[in-house]
Amino acid sequence: MSPIFKKSYKFAFKSSFYISFFATVCIFGYHYFFTLSNLVYPVVFLFVLFGFSFFVIQYRVEKFIYRRVKKIYDDVSLLENTSFRNQPITTDMATLTKEVKKFARDKKLEIETLKIKEEYRREFLGNVSHELKTPLFTVQGYILTLLDGAMEDKTIRKKYLQRAEKGVERLIYIVKDLDMITKLEVGDINIEPSRFNVVEVVQNVFDLLEMRAAKKNITLSFDTFYKQPIFVLADQDKIQQVITNLVMNSIKYGKTGGTTEIGIENLVDNKVIIRVTDNGEGIEKQNISRLFERFYRVDKSGARSEGGSGLGLAIVKHIIESHNEKIYVESEFGVGSEFSFTLEKAK
Repeated sequence: MSPIFKKSYKFAFKSSFYISFFATVCIFGYHYFFTLSNLVYPVVFLFVLFGFSFFVIQYRVEKFIYRRVKKIYDDVSLLENTSFRNQPITTDMATLTKEVKKFARDKKLEIETLKIKEEYRREFLGNVSHELKTPLFTVQGYILTLLDGAMEDKTIRKKYLQRAEKGVERLIYIVKDLDMITKLEVGDINIEPSRFNVVEVVQNVFDLLEMRAAKKNITLSFDTFYKQPIFVLADQDKIQQVITNLVMNSIKYGKTGGTTEIGIENLVDNKVIIRVTDNGEGIEKQNISRLFERFYRVDKSGARSEGGSGLGLAIVKHIIESHNEKIYVESEFGVGSEFSFTLEKAK
């Protein structure tokens, strides 16, 4: 704080002036009525009394305010706000009020952020426990049934072991996805860009998921026939995982007999945009902002019956952002959804 004339000085100045003026008038009146001689003494007395009053009032006011303001600073410093505690103590009320209001706003924002993080932590732990609990209990149930005597029947033994194996595979899938998203969030996974044909990668994904799509009679296709390869610069394995996750989601939430279509378009001179469009269930507007959260599911029951870790879209978002690219989503409930992301063109 560096005002030209502190407000406490102004207060002391005015107070001193009033006191000095009153005292001088009294003395001047005394001399006028009783001596009527020399006016020098009243004037000298005016300045002496003014100076004395000014310094006494200024000192006492600053000391009075300083003690109370210092207590405020000391109380605030207990909250360990370093930026506030390290500021010089001011006795100017306007500055102090401004600083305290700023401190209160910052603390309110900090508390709100902590509440959001705490809610997110609770929700995350609940989702993790739910995702792990289902396959664990499934595996445990089949193993206990076998131990209780069903193991003697070779047919039941084989069937239950196969089902237990699927539960273990689901657990491994969830743990792998958790490991990957953790590494993505802390930056432990390196992106290794290379030049590759993204049309070929999309076709590989279609071939991989063809049987899964056929179970719901969903058609996987390009929006047009691409005669020429389209080369991009990115991590091929991770971009294939992005496309795989998006297509798997479109199958999971797609309508029986529906379609999933992928288009690749030039966005600007050095960018392409890849669109994954389906005519499935669509997403309600209030859910769109949370789609990329870990374990967030639009359909809490149906999605789990379809399997998956609940981390697919969160992984997609982190992979795309680790390439310094953008991902977008547009959806209309009951009509379908479109996920799109950008990639850098390769020369």
